Amino acid sequence: MWYVYVLLCSDLSLYTGSTNNIEKRFHNHLHGKGGAYTRSHTPVKILHTESVATKSEALKREAYIKRLTRKMKIRELNLSL
Repeated sequence: MWYVYVLLCSDLSLYTGSTNNIEKRFHNHLHGKGGAYTRSHTPVKILHTESVATKSEALKREAYIKRLTRKMKIRELNLSL
């Protein structure tokens, strides 16, 4: 099982990623071992997760979400900031 997730960062920015282990990935983000973006924009919490069957699906969905504007992400994913 693979997951696509959206994090809320301390500066209220949103970060989107994919993984096969959400807990481990979030822990890595919190300790500066996640994506480069989250090393300078500290993650606060996981706002959204979606499960998909394959890594390919996860990467495609991640790319789609990353192309959305902030406003579109909030509306389409029903994010509560």
